[in-house]
Amino acid sequence: QLQLVESGGGLVQSGGSLRLSCAVSGWNLDRYAIAWFRQAPGEEREAVSCIESTGSGTNYADSVAGRFTISRDNTKNTVYLQMNSLKPEDAAVYYCAARTLYCAARDEVYVYWGQGTQVTVSS
Repeated sequence: QLQLVESGGGLVQSGGSLRLSCAVSGWNLDRYAIAWFRQAPGEEREAVSCIESTGSGTNYADSVAGRFTISRDNTKNTVYLQMNSLKPEDAAVYYCAARTLYCAARDEVYVYWGQGTQVTVSS
C-alpha cells in the first residue's frame, strides 16, 4: 500500500508562510500525481493544488493561486506545498492524496490519502 505522511503544519500569523511536506513510501513517487486538499471544521473538503508525476503539470485553486506553490522531489519521494501570504481562511487540515500519473478533478479517483496536518492562521 502506498503511504502518505503530511508534515509542516502549525500556527502562523496572517501574512506568514508555511511549507507542507508529503512524504511518500511504498512505491516510487514518480508514478503518481499528488494533490493537496484541505478541510476546515464544518466545511467541505476542497482541492488546493495538484502536481503531475513528471512535475510538468500543476494546478491551483483560484483561492490560492499566486500564493501557494506545489513542487516535488522524486529523489526524496516528497511533495511540497509552499504557502505564502497566508490568510485566516486558509486554516484547515491539509491532506495529500495520490493517483497514478495525472491530476484529476474528482476526489474519488485519489485512492491514497495521508492523515492530514493542521494549519492554523491567526488574524
